[in-house]
Amino acid sequence: MDHNVQAVLAAVISFFVVTLIFAAIIFLCKSNTKTHPRQRQYRAPTQNRTQPELSSVVVDGSWSFDPYVQFTWDEITKSTNNFSPDLIIGDGSFGLVYKARLSNGLVVAIKKLSPDAFQGFREFRAEMETLAKLRHPNIVKILGYWSAGQERMLVYEFMERGNLDQWFHDPTISSSFGHGDVSMPRAPLSWGVRLKIIRGIANGLFYLHGLEKPIIHRDIKASNVLLDSEFEAHIADFGLARRIDTSHSHVSTQFAGTMGYMPPEYRDGVNVANVKVDVYSFGVLMLETATGRRPNLSVKFENKDIGLVQWARKMEAQNAQMEMVDPNISREGISEDGVKEYFRIACKCTSELQKDRPVMQEVVEWFEKMAM
Repeated sequence: MDHNVQAVLAAVISFFVVTLIFAAIIFLCKSNTKTHPRQRQYRAPTQNRTQPELSSVVVDGSWSFDPYVQFTWDEITKSTNNFSPDLIIGDGSFGLVYKARLSNGLVVAIKKLSPDAFQGFREFRAEMETLAKLRHPNIVKILGYWSAGQERMLVYEFMERGNLDQWFHDPTISSSFGHGDVSMPRAPLSWGVRLKIIRGIANGLFYLHGLEKPIIHRDIKASNVLLDSEFEAHIADFGLARRIDTSHSHVSTQFAGTMGYMPPEYRDGVNVANVKVDVYSFGVLMLETATGRRPNLSVKFENKDIGLVQWARKMEAQNAQMEMVDPNISREGISEDGVKEYFRIACKCTSELQKDRPVMQEVVEWFEKMAM
């Protein structure tokens, strides 16, 4: 055979051999990395397993505190009757909350985030990362989560008494859990119970602000306070929460919070969040809790419509604190000195300037000294 022909044949054979080797390598790599997204799940084998770090959160999958309770799609859809409107118990930020009974009999609350929410995934991740590491009797406990594609859900402990907003502004209690609808008048909370709730919220915020890296909730309001069977308060909905360095404030590209509860610096265009933002919202919530008035509605004072915070300051200046107490509750057994101290604290927390507001540690200490 001609020498030139042999050289050409050798070159062609070498080319095909090299091509086959590369194809085999590529095939093996793809086989090892290809996994269906719903199979990438994080399971906690024991309850003492270390919680996921902020930088290593699973996007597609599920996770549970309890190794014997796994939050699968089938379990969630079955326990909510395929997300029946009859089981909706709340409307949290970026999604609805459902009451659900798991196959093991445990009653939970499942928050289903809206797939088309502008910041849906970011809010889900923030709440998941934050709550998974918090342990305090006045902070709602997350039991697990489920996530795949556009669907994201959080599973919480269920709170029997609903949220604080319902007790102030919803006149009836509705209950439907496979037994038909039941509605009954909602009795107004007594002054003692309201004080207990406010103290619980203060303790929860003191815990959040006292962490090594403080957490700003940024959306303290009545609907984000859940109540258990003993009317113990549990701060919920951490979708807007942010961790901050103790030496810096958090600077955001957008305002966070709810109208009526947001501090005046937001109104003035200052978009820097620190713990004093939560203190202001807490002060507004104190006023709402004591008066039963919505903070986003005006109050009549001397034939003028003014905001709730401004009204409280003027009433306090006139020594009319008892007149501010919700008229629907009995005055029997209420300490007038305690009421005056309560409104003094609320007005301090809602000071116009951040520097004039107390920190939550001071608030908790004031409550401990306050007469019932």
